[in-house]
Amino acid sequence: MTDFKKINDILKNDGVIAFVTDTVWGLGCLPSSEEAVKKIYRIKHREAKKPLILMSYDIYPLLDYVKQPICKKGQMLIKKHFPGALTVILEKSKETPDYLTSGMPTVGIRVPDNETFAELCKNIDGRVLATTSANISGEPPALSYEEAMNYVGEYVDYVMPSGDCEAQGIASTVAGFDGENVIIYRQGEVLI
Repeated sequence: MTDFKKINDILKNDGVIAFVTDTVWGLGCLPSSEEAVKKIYRIKHREAKKPLILMSYDIYPLLDYVKQPICKKGQMLIKKHFPGALTVILEKSKETPDYLTSGMPTVGIRVPDNETFAELCKNIDGRVLATTSANISGEPPALSYEEAMNYVGEYVDYVMPSGDCEAQGIASTVAGFDGENVIIYRQGEVLI
């Protein structure tokens, strides 16, 4: 049984956790914790110009972080591929702090298709995590609980057991928009 009280306490105290998604293992913290975001960058040795993305169990908790209305093409892709291995880059709202997006005017959002991750988000305050892959920058991402423990276990505050929901190993497709034109920033599992 997962101890969500413990996870919430960790997150509220600027903690960083590792968890499974449908694609690869992730690192995450509360979007409101600048200290935890800085910790993620330190753990990963990540360049400051690379933003984090926001993930949840459903699109609705993520909507506060993006400007409305979402373009028609964006709405179509979200309907078709959420939950799934697609990260959509949209114009951010004033709810999204600059420290999450490296000062960029956009933010990536995603809803992984993974029951363990969905359960995590349903049970944390705010229902949203600021995330990136669980690895040191430039190294392959963790694909199992054991790899997550080996790569980042000593640096994070908690590694959540994955249950029966393992990562598939193919990164998400990252798509943005120029008007109604789709721009593919990274080709992953989802073909658009």
